[in-house]
Amino acid sequence: MRARTRLAVGAVGALAAATFLAGCGESGSSGTEAPPSAAAGAGCAPVAGKKLVVLEDDKKLQDTDNIIPAINAKAAKPELIAALDKVSAAVDTPKLIQLNKAVDVDRKTPKVAAEEFASANNLTSGITKGAGGPITVGVANFSENQTLGELYSIALTAAGFQVKVQTIGNRELYEPALEKGEIQVVPEYAATLATFLNGKVNQGSTTPVASSDLNQTVTNLKGLGEKVGLTFGAASTAQDQNAFAVTQAFADQHGLKTLSDLASKCSGTATILGGPPECPQRPKCQAGLVEVYDFKAGSFSSLDAGGPQTKSALTSGAISVGLVLSSDGELAVG
Repeated sequence: MRARTRLAVGAVGALAAATFLAGCGESGSSGTEAPPSAAAGAGCAPVAGKKLVVLEDDKKLQDTDNIIPAINAKAAKPELIAALDKVSAAVDTPKLIQLNKAVDVDRKTPKVAAEEFASANNLTSGITKGAGGPITVGVANFSENQTLGELYSIALTAAGFQVKVQTIGNRELYEPALEKGEIQVVPEYAATLATFLNGKVNQGSTTPVASSDLNQTVTNLKGLGEKVGLTFGAASTAQDQNAFAVTQAFADQHGLKTLSDLASKCSGTATILGGPPECPQRPKCQAGLVEVYDFKAGSFSSLDAGGPQTKSALTSGAISVGLVLSSDGELAVG
């Protein structure tokens, strides 16, 4: 699908968390042995289907990774923040899925997808044009972040700024540049960045700074940002986080809408969970499903991290449930 910088959930101070696999737990571990599950029930065998649906995380296993503008504090003029907040207000998770579909499925460029979205949603309406000045929006090297960067550019241009969008790479590269003012704005993810900054500012800390509580996560993020010269705009309701998907046919057959439904109706030997090799031992993947939901899969299939292997295994009927990303454009397909 797309390379991404994700959160090492459960790994305190994990500054080296640079891949989505880390979103399932601490980066760098291997081992695929599943946690004890005692899957004694019949379970639910896979059901093939073209359309994928995400089961609601009704007990809040995942941390809240809402999109939020990260800004170099010296560049944080009121008109800049107001323009970025317009983007946050315009994008929710269903719209983010559609934006990702436009790029990853329909093969439009991030710039074209952003322009079409801005036009359809009157993004620049009401933005006040100020004195402006040069602004560089830094983006990570995956399509979703690049599209968000283009949306930021459209809003900031309407506010009178001369904007350049620059693809930099992973967080280990662009975050220091943001601190130094070499770039002024980055589309970020609240829980991921809070954990990253905590590892940088409070090395060795065992106190979690990210959770399923958005307000508390953002409060912690802002406190950490102050220590490194960063400030933030408003958090969007759009989230890009770990999620668990099934086919629509599977959900319909078993009457599933939530992860609690999955645990109560489909724990058992026939149920196959798919995900990255680290999933069985990760607190935001299989280990978390066992602990939070008492979900007992009969077996685990080692695949990829929300990528084509997992999605193909779901649609072909090779696995019952798989780890995906909540904003994946393919969730809008079918």
